[in-house]
Amino acid sequence: MINFADKTFFITGAGGGIARATALLVARHGARLALADIALEALETLRQEILQDTPSAQVSLHRLDVSDAQACRASVAACVEFHGSIDHLVHSAGIYPEKRVADMTEAQWRTLMAINLDGTFHICQAVIAHLREGSSIVNLASLAAQRGSYAHAHYAAAKGAVISFSRSLALELAPKTRVNAVSPGIIATPMTRELLASKGPALLQSTPLGRLGTAEEVAGSIAFLCSPLAAFITGETLQVNGGLYIN
Repeated sequence: MINFADKTFFITGAGGGIARATALLVARHGARLALADIALEALETLRQEILQDTPSAQVSLHRLDVSDAQACRASVAACVEFHGSIDHLVHSAGIYPEKRVADMTEAQWRTLMAINLDGTFHICQAVIAHLREGSSIVNLASLAAQRGSYAHAHYAAAKGAVISFSRSLALELAPKTRVNAVSPGIIATPMTRELLASKGPALLQSTPLGRLGTAEEVAGSIAFLCSPLAAFITGETLQVNGGLYIN
């Protein structure tokens, strides 16, 4: 049931841990890849990794700042020109700075919202006209959206909004396109390195499965939501957190 032959994935934040694992996984199942990230060097490294793993993969690279609406439109147009269509958007681009509300500047709040929330609007809006029948969007949310996060209130607020936005977009784009979110818990990626260094033991103790999640496990959930196995799922948020938050 998971066969992405003749399907194009547009993946943002592709240089990050979860997006990287997703790109590798869907390429193995035949997908064409449009990889977007603000760091082009990271994309070049990922392309080489994908081609070593799946030599037949078709991969295009797109330097993209998702806070820039025009850049989103240009990258999507370049993807369509190269691959011919878009079937699945996996939106993973985001930042995770630590700052308590009392110490936060307006500029710091606005910068995070521009990337983590406005960027979600920009890239989703840009792909709508190019999505094929039976397409899907998966937006990366976070456990912080449900539980809050100390010294990351701006991040938690943005991810909560991403979940609400995804639900509303699911209503607008049905039945042609399904829209869901994935809400990872504590996943061992570069983004969570500092958090794990300071609070890792306590978080593990609170996690019923007793370990950290992996980027590959989140990637599997994303691939599932994009596949025909999830053909009757839209407007949902899939929790991938080892039981740290049970809704």
